[in-house]
Amino acid sequence: MRRSTDRLLALAMLIVGIACFAKLYPALGGKPLATARLEVFGVAGVLSVLAGLLFLAGLLPGAARHDPAAPLFGRDAEIAPAGHPRLRRAALALPLLALLVIVADQFGPWRTQRPAGEPAKEVATAPAEPAPRPSEPEASAKPTTPEASAKPTVPASAQEEVAKSAPPAEPVAAPVPPSPPAIAPQPAQPAQPTEQTALAPATPPQIVAPPPLAPPAQPTAPEGHRDAVVWLAVSADGHEIMSASTDRMIKLWDIDGKRLIRDLGIHKDMARSALFMPDGKTALTAGDDGEIVLCQLSDGTVLHVFSSGANGGVRQLKVSQDGKLAVSGHDTGSVVVWDLEKGTVSHVLPGHDWSVSSVAISPDGTRALTGSIDGELKLWDIVSGKQLRSWHGHDRGAYGAVFLADGHHAVTGSGDYTIKLWDLDSFREVRRFEGHSGTVYALALSADGKRLGSVSLDGTARIWNMDTGAEIAEFDPGTGPMYSVAFAADGTLLTGGIDRTIRDWPAVGGDGTVLFAGAPE
Repeated sequence: MRRSTDRLLALAMLIVGIACFAKLYPALGGKPLATARLEVFGVAGVLSVLAGLLFLAGLLPGAARHDPAAPLFGRDAEIAPAGHPRLRRAALALPLLALLVIVADQFGPWRTQRPAGEPAKEVATAPAEPAPRPSEPEASAKPTTPEASAKPTVPASAQEEVAKSAPPAEPVAAPVPPSPPAIAPQPAQPAQPTEQTALAPATPPQIVAPPPLAPPAQPTAPEGHRDAVVWLAVSADGHEIMSASTDRMIKLWDIDGKRLIRDLGIHKDMARSALFMPDGKTALTAGDDGEIVLCQLSDGTVLHVFSSGANGGVRQLKVSQDGKLAVSGHDTGSVVVWDLEKGTVSHVLPGHDWSVSSVAISPDGTRALTGSIDGELKLWDIVSGKQLRSWHGHDRGAYGAVFLADGHHAVTGSGDYTIKLWDLDSFREVRRFEGHSGTVYALALSADGKRLGSVSLDGTARIWNMDTGAEIAEFDPGTGPMYSVAFAADGTLLTGGIDRTIRDWPAVGGDGTVLFAGAPE
């Protein structure tokens, strides 16, 4: 019984030794032991194999010598050790020594030191997570921008729209591309030999890049807007302009006298829309505070306030040509039809899955076209409150919807940088206007319907031929994103944007002028 146990122990020692060599051989791959840092396995393997061989040798029969202490009869005589007991005892010490070598290698104080010849390794650390910007939609809250989603999460198309083409929570705070660094980036240094990695490389002379050109100085006026101009409307007689801004103010301007007539009012949050009513005496304004305000143009007196309640902030507002109905699009995706004569709500339409970004009413006042930031378009019968058609018109958000005079066609701009002309009878794309390199944020038709004006987050305004889709003129003041556009009575193009100014551009192209300057910063 004892001999069988000894043989098993010897076999186990041999297996351990062979296993150490088996782990050592493929790991080295022809590399020196010092480089592979596996020399400990070699030592342990040699000791284990030697221990096994010695133990086997101790089991061999030895010379017949009588041990006076060994019993000759009885049970103890059957288990008396045979062979060479001293070799077996020596063999038992070797595995313990191998075990000590392995333990010392794994837990010794030299474990954290890099062996000689091993190249230094650079460990990249994760950068601190930046705080979320106001323009980025949170997973647990609804953003308040016209380009942000009313849903907890944003689909890929909407995310790209928000990240690349939409203005921030307040367009005045739209991110400005960073200026080029004062020091040009240095070329990558060639890898140093292993033995020189501890030496600091020589620093090449720094090359100083020329500073970027500063944007041209802009005129200012104390009565001007203090934030981005996001809406423009021209009165029926062509003598006045109404503007809305992210500074929450609604202002009324005299075009001929180039002066501010008065501040019409202030919203509790960002102002979005300001419309002249057909009577020529009143205006309808709306903003992110969810209020639609009817006021007098003569002195700004508030006549009535329509509250959207749970439908949320008003992102877009349009009035029928007869002034009887208004349609508002909200950040919750709802579309509300208002009876302006009665001061009541006619319909609350379930609307879109995402924030409404455009609204248009047909010339006959019976239909409305709405678009959302996911590119979906919907056509409504606003008399009955029924949806007529829904289709995915753009790859990204749909903005600036406008009906043509025939009531059967409409144009929409988009975060996919295109403008599309739609046949609302067949719901097919008739024509595409291409040229902008950023979100087309607002559109306006000339009085004769032959020209289309557009402004974009790419910082340009353009005039297009409606019949051919050809570009007539492009305007670029170099002041950043533009958010609002309208045609003046003389056919010139009016624009507003992040620079707080209202500009006038010639109908055939050329340099524009600052019609109304923004307030000093």
